[in-house]
Amino acid sequence: MITHKPGLTRQGMMRGALGATLAAALPAAAQTALHRRAIPSSGESLPVIGLGTWIGFDVGEADGERQRLGQVLAALLDGGGRVIDSSPMYGRAEAVTGDLVAAAGARERVFLATKVWTRGREAGLAQMRQSLERLRTDRLDLMQIHNLLDWRTHLPVLRAWKQEGRIRYLGISHYTESAYDEVEAVLRAEPLDFLQINYALDDRAAEERLLPLAADRGVAVLVNRPFGGGGLLRRLRDRPLPGYAAEIGCGSWAEILLKFVIAHPAVTCAIPGTGQPHHMAMNLRAGTGPLPDRALRRRMQAA
Repeated sequence: MITHKPGLTRQGMMRGALGATLAAALPAAAQTALHRRAIPSSGESLPVIGLGTWIGFDVGEADGERQRLGQVLAALLDGGGRVIDSSPMYGRAEAVTGDLVAAAGARERVFLATKVWTRGREAGLAQMRQSLERLRTDRLDLMQIHNLLDWRTHLPVLRAWKQEGRIRYLGISHYTESAYDEVEAVLRAEPLDFLQINYALDDRAAEERLLPLAADRGVAVLVNRPFGGGGLLRRLRDRPLPGYAAEIGCGSWAEILLKFVIAHPAVTCAIPGTGQPHHMAMNLRAGTGPLPDRALRRRMQAA
């Protein structure tokens, strides 16, 4: 396990105080109310709601920022969540995530996912080693080739790392519909554990071919941008909730949009990004209780 020697610095003192705060906030065992889905390649199950770290976790050393994000982590774990997705392209998010998880003593309770996004074998290796260092671990749960950049070079390296036990799962990620043909071709040609793709009530292109193909190929699916990149949620925020909200236990539009996403049988986990504890708790509520059936999903699409 990668470790860092503590020093008598302001940063070290702050992390120590944060660790004590998180240790007090986190329960002895996560709740089990969240729906769970199996990773097809292993049978291991994951909670259907996780946490994305883009923008929200790209912060500095200010006490208030770190304390708030520590509360986000506590909310995730307290609500039964596990999956945390990051990337070396998200500024300081990987390092902040690693610091918070280490301070909470929560490494064994979280499922850490990140990405490689560079050209060339040596550059890819250097970036992945840096991610291990930033995330303060010697083994990652999931490494993804982001946007399929130089995937033919990186995929053999990821397979070797998986065999060596440095990563548990490997996959690909994308968020651009114009690349879906290439995503589909890679899914058909290569054995993968995970696909990360965008999918939302107003962004359903992935359900035409990619989600059914992932299910057929035994590939788990992480969904980014489940709120339509934020635009859909902003448009709906001030509208009254539809009558069916109570039927599926939703008290907010965010919960409705998330329930639509995770109700798709091919979806393993949605990873909405947030840096706010109350949003994390709200997102987790979407992973509990009844989910919309096929008929209700059609009504939601039509509306």
